[in-house]
Amino acid sequence: MLKKVKVSLRPIVGKINLPTVLKTAILPGDSMERLFIATQVGEIFYIKNGVIRTFLDIRPRIIKLGFSGGRYDERGLLGLAFHPGFYYNGLFYLHYSVAGTQGPGALPSSEVSRQGLPEFFKPNPCDPRTLNLKWVNREIQYDHIDTVEEWILQSNGQPQKRRTLLNLRRPFFNHNGVNSLNFSPETGKLVLTTGDGGSGYDPFNSSQDDMEIAGKIIEIDVAKNTFINNPPVVTRFNELPAPIQETLTVIAKGVRNIPGISFQRFYNQYIKYVGIVGQDLVESIFSFVHYKSIPVPQLIQASLMKSEPDQEGFINFGWRGWEGAFPTSIIRGCSGNPTLDEKTIAYYNDAVKTSVQRLQPLTSYLHKDPRPGKFGGTALTGVQSYMGNGIPDLTGSVVFTDFARDEESQPPNRGVLAYTRVRPDCKLSDFSVIETDYNFGSQSAYYASLGTNLDQTRLYLGVYGSMNVTDLNQGTIFEIVP
Repeated sequence: MLKKVKVSLRPIVGKINLPTVLKTAILPGDSMERLFIATQVGEIFYIKNGVIRTFLDIRPRIIKLGFSGGRYDERGLLGLAFHPGFYYNGLFYLHYSVAGTQGPGALPSSEVSRQGLPEFFKPNPCDPRTLNLKWVNREIQYDHIDTVEEWILQSNGQPQKRRTLLNLRRPFFNHNGVNSLNFSPETGKLVLTTGDGGSGYDPFNSSQDDMEIAGKIIEIDVAKNTFINNPPVVTRFNELPAPIQETLTVIAKGVRNIPGISFQRFYNQYIKYVGIVGQDLVESIFSFVHYKSIPVPQLIQASLMKSEPDQEGFINFGWRGWEGAFPTSIIRGCSGNPTLDEKTIAYYNDAVKTSVQRLQPLTSYLHKDPRPGKFGGTALTGVQSYMGNGIPDLTGSVVFTDFARDEESQPPNRGVLAYTRVRPDCKLSDFSVIETDYNFGSQSAYYASLGTNLDQTRLYLGVYGSMNVTDLNQGTIFEIVP
């Protein structure tokens, strides 16, 4: 049984834009770690002596947020990572959606519909055409372009862009990942975690296609210089120039959408924790220690030979056939009794195909869960291991956040903080809600991001007062304290 844990939230800074990344770094010439906050609209702040200071403002470089009249958006400044040698070399990395790249969005194959996919696609198991959609005319039918860049903090204190590592064309506005750049303490490489490209139910099955960059966890060797400063805009690994292919390895596939990766030191190795955002049924957290990564040139070679690369030990999270511990389902309401929603397997063949290859989740939590002490989730927004002693009941555990509790009742909406632990018998772990004592009053409080300091002894929570990125300055950053 997991203990009931209570914590306090201590506000650090308020009235900022929607926070996407919270992490600490030691600035060159400084003596202490500072908390850095990246916002979806394109600002990066840090806190020094209790004062918020601007590190970088790239708002003009960010795509206009609030798509097609709606105000909820999953694009913007999504990733920030500091090089392990940042203190000495000033290098840091950004992932964001580029200004001026708004496209019309992806169209499915023409026989299904000429109007394009609805904003959120659902397959129809009775109509095979909806199960095998292809993304065609990608050069013109796309939503936006994401970029991954290397920047340097110059000796005069001004950050400057050095080079672009990747330019990715994305089919839809959603599932671009968040907190999407992190350095692996094992390999020293930059880890890029993005989603399957969006809409719903991964209409093009990008997450399982070895050539698609979408739906993978990718390591980038930033020590290799490709001497290509402006790489082409691509969607598939085989469209990349060879020098860029040689900097990339793939750790995992079968990703729907992902709020980053967390590395927890365990004796002389690291446990990796990955949260996968669910579709209509369940949110999941996975953990693994050993894995076999596949260099991109090897993947491309296998694709050319029409052979399967050796995927023994290659991590597969199972999407789109599996949603965490369940075969991916479409849900139809029962008119007679709403509590008895009918669940139909969406992609039976995909579920069969990946059933033995996939990794089982560490824990899953449902969108509807009547059990006492549980909650209905909406979307996983952060997963971090906690190694501090300040909150002893959480030491060694994995803390996670959900955007908003799925309450049938009226607003204000509230996010959820919870935790789980790895079980020695490798069975599916339980999870427990962490109670907080902070009073948000009548204001909504969506839990948008979770971060830690360098040695994972402190936890930071980013809260927003609205789910719309176009509602500005409604963010508060808290430290989670005993």
